[in-house]
Amino acid sequence: MRSSFPIFGTDDETIYNPNELLSLFLDCTADGFAIVDMENRFLRINQKYTEIFGYTEEDLIGRTFYEFSNPDFVPGIIAQVKNGKAFTNMITQRYHKDGSMLDIAVSYSPFKNKHGKIIAIIAIYRDITKMVNMERELNRTRELYELITENTTDMIKVIDKNKVIVYASPSHEKVISLKPEQIVGKSLSEFLTPEEDVILDKKLKEILETGEPQILRKKFTTCDQNTVYTEYNFSPIYNERKEIESFVSVGRNITDRVKQDATIRNLDRLSVTGQLAAGVAHEIRNPLTSLKGFSKLLQTCLDKEKQEDYLAIIMNELDRIDTIVNEFMSLAKPQAVKFVKGDLKSILDSTIKIIHPQALLHNVQIITHYPEKNLMLSCNPHQLKQVFLNFLKNAIESMPEGGKIHIDLQMKDSGQVQISISDEGTGIESDRLKYLGTPFYTTKDKGIGLGLTVSNKIIQEHDGTMKIISEEGKGTTVIVELECLET
Repeated sequence: MRSSFPIFGTDDETIYNPNELLSLFLDCTADGFAIVDMENRFLRINQKYTEIFGYTEEDLIGRTFYEFSNPDFVPGIIAQVKNGKAFTNMITQRYHKDGSMLDIAVSYSPFKNKHGKIIAIIAIYRDITKMVNMERELNRTRELYELITENTTDMIKVIDKNKVIVYASPSHEKVISLKPEQIVGKSLSEFLTPEEDVILDKKLKEILETGEPQILRKKFTTCDQNTVYTEYNFSPIYNERKEIESFVSVGRNITDRVKQDATIRNLDRLSVTGQLAAGVAHEIRNPLTSLKGFSKLLQTCLDKEKQEDYLAIIMNELDRIDTIVNEFMSLAKPQAVKFVKGDLKSILDSTIKIIHPQALLHNVQIITHYPEKNLMLSCNPHQLKQVFLNFLKNAIESMPEGGKIHIDLQMKDSGQVQISISDEGTGIESDRLKYLGTPFYTTKDKGIGLGLTVSNKIIQEHDGTMKIISEEGKGTTVIVELECLET
């Protein structure tokens, strides 16, 4: 009886013999097929085999596979197949007719007749060259990343949305004396102060909203009690749906840079101190003159009531000198960098007291415009004093004939406070404005060109911004915006 295979869509039933059915099957499959007899001669291949390896039926039929460079035809395996064992999805390498190497997944099965006798071997081939190449490239990339992370001095971490650390590079041990196994699995919050953790939450929220990287700075004390300053750049990691699913943090040891910045700041601070010294000396000379005069009067005065009045005046003048000297020394003495809760109005008033003698010498009046409510900041008061001193000193020096400086404080809807310091000075040419803040660039004869550079750096470390608006002949306004704490 003949086997039949109906083809639908026609009026008549079409009958195929078994050879035709085999041809249809071989031509329709997505895999390469080869049938070899028990003497290892090719009996049949399909079109896909030709596409994969480049050999045609004319090249192969009647020839043994030992005549070709086929490293996967291992005699031991073929012998086992001839004994009835099948092998599936063996990953091998084969040669194309043109000599190029292919990565192939091959399966071998014994081919039996109706009596169960093995009469041939069926080999099924699938070209996986592209997939294997992709895996090789992925492995090379992974090895490269591992090589980078294991040898870089940058501290690389991956954290999930809950701030749990899922990866930490070996460089952490070199920089902060913590091994990766001491970090992975823990929350990043465990390594931060409460204030730093709040800042981190804001940074991560900003990344989720904008997709833009954010920077966080951190001070560490290592196990051997060394102080290390680090700076971390947090960036988003996206999944296949373009959704942010985690974050990568690249940290860097910036201790040397912090020390250099401190040196520059001290240089600027000493420069300001030296320039203020003349004004302070003038301010102290006035109460000293009073002290000398009333001391002489005390020597000759016998009236006890007048003596008490003279002593009260002397004490007031001494208190005045003590206040001036203390404020001046707070500027001259280096301070540890520590952020505390500070009142902006008090910081500004303290700064005005320091600069007041110099303002008097130059016939400059400083006028403040403050809101009634307190404006609290997380800040380093001494650093902010240095910033405001630089601005006020520049304003005074821009008005050689005297004038007024206005200090305005305004709360913004964004929760920031805006500090505007305006003078009536000579102003700055527009072509010079773009160079302000460049280290050692100055418009003054005796300046060292570090004031604005240091000030801008300090403001950035307070997560603030600075802008200078100036018009030649009409004056200059410096606008600073800082994050204000809720009161």
